[in-house]
Amino acid sequence: MSSALFRTKNVEQSIQDTEEPEHSLRKSLSALDLTVFGVGVIIGTGIFVLTGQVARNNAGPAVSLAFVVAGVVCALAALCYAEFASTVPVAGSAYTFSYASLGELPAWIIGWDLVLEFALGTAVVAVGWSGYIRSLLDNAGWHLPGYLAGRDNASGFGFDVLAAVLVLVLTGILVLGMKLSARITSLVVAIKVAVVLIVIIAGAFFITSRNYSPFVPPAQPVPAGGNLKAPLIQLMFGWAPANFGVMGVFTAASVVFFAFIGFDIVATAAEETRNPQRDMPRGILGSLVICTVLYVAVSLVVVGMEKYSKLSVEAPLADAFKAIGHPWFAGVISFGAAIGLTTVCMILLLGQTRVFFAMSRDGLLPRFFSRVHPRFRTPHRPTILLGVIIAIVAGFTSLSELAELVNIGTLFAFVVVAISVIILRRTRPDLPRAFRTPWVPVIPILSVCASLWLMLNLPAETWLRFVIWMVIGFCVYFLYGRTHSRLALAERTSAGPARRPSAGNTP
Repeated sequence: MSSALFRTKNVEQSIQDTEEPEHSLRKSLSALDLTVFGVGVIIGTGIFVLTGQVARNNAGPAVSLAFVVAGVVCALAALCYAEFASTVPVAGSAYTFSYASLGELPAWIIGWDLVLEFALGTAVVAVGWSGYIRSLLDNAGWHLPGYLAGRDNASGFGFDVLAAVLVLVLTGILVLGMKLSARITSLVVAIKVAVVLIVIIAGAFFITSRNYSPFVPPAQPVPAGGNLKAPLIQLMFGWAPANFGVMGVFTAASVVFFAFIGFDIVATAAEETRNPQRDMPRGILGSLVICTVLYVAVSLVVVGMEKYSKLSVEAPLADAFKAIGHPWFAGVISFGAAIGLTTVCMILLLGQTRVFFAMSRDGLLPRFFSRVHPRFRTPHRPTILLGVIIAIVAGFTSLSELAELVNIGTLFAFVVVAISVIILRRTRPDLPRAFRTPWVPVIPILSVCASLWLMLNLPAETWLRFVIWMVIGFCVYFLYGRTHSRLALAERTSAGPARRPSAGNTP
């Protein structure tokens, strides 16, 4: 039983599976495409929203340092992802890496975690996009009825039709092919980066130096509390993180981490990359470096334009320009945010479908979903299924309180990937590695510690919801995945006179 739960799928078999005609994806992406995908998904809700929140509540003008801290945590993980994605160029990201090093049950756990992370992230971003579009429509004098805007009304019914339509349209684009997705993403990312550069360049002319003083405001300890909204570290050790001061910067880093979520999704496209050994590390690390530089520059400009204590929480970038009497720039920023969130939503949906596809190809989910479209060579079945489900969730649900689940899911994946790098270095030193994480095991250990630290700063209720989702995942695995995985079928076939597996589950 124990050996079955931790049976591994060797790297050679994982790569061989990608060559099966009915289950292979088209290789069409370059290093530039991957970098664009990374920038497209990273620059989104975080930079357009979180800057004002953490500046007012946690870090003051030192919010730029919080972005640096979060960027360092992501960089440590990115080095581990780059080695795995270039060594095991197979769809599935952390799920595939775990299957090759930790075993089937850990791989299932991380795959189930990623399904939650990407699905919830897609729905959250779709709802945010809908809010920006409604704002632009309101400015133009067009107002959606409350029951189509996801708002409460007299009838008690509300469906966010804009969020649902966005997800369905993006689902169709992903079914049509990765190259089409890459072209659309390139165009939208160009618009989004241009808007960010406008903020940096135009805002630099309105910086007032006194707004930077004090750069790190004096610490204000947070009163101890016992409710589930308190950080887990506070409930466990009775220690409450401080607002402002040095510890306030670290508290802010656990919040702005959401702004970096997405670079790991680049790894899910490894199987569709023409030269993954060369291009995956470039795409992962390149997109992270670009976004970190832009984040730091934007945060420095915004807190220089307006006193941190007066920054808007809902739309800090746009409202900062309104406060200095330039509403035109505010409109451009709102438009850029709406356009930018489109690519975030699409790439999150892309990541989820690739993880789901990889799990079904391994038999842990029904193999029906591992068939690719005969013409477009995309996993159309899981894309359509998940797109419809997420559209419904985004339409009916306000997910603001669940957004932290995206953070904890991503950080958990970082921990697993870092551990997997150490294990695979020991178990398979013979594997050709186009990119090698430096200073192993120091870098992976630092990545684990940094990720766990940010996880402990998340609310206890986030941990509770995460545990509930994991329990559901365990039930699904033991009721279906454990006996239907291709490795389990292969073991039963080789063990002796066992019945032939069905056509849909042929190992």
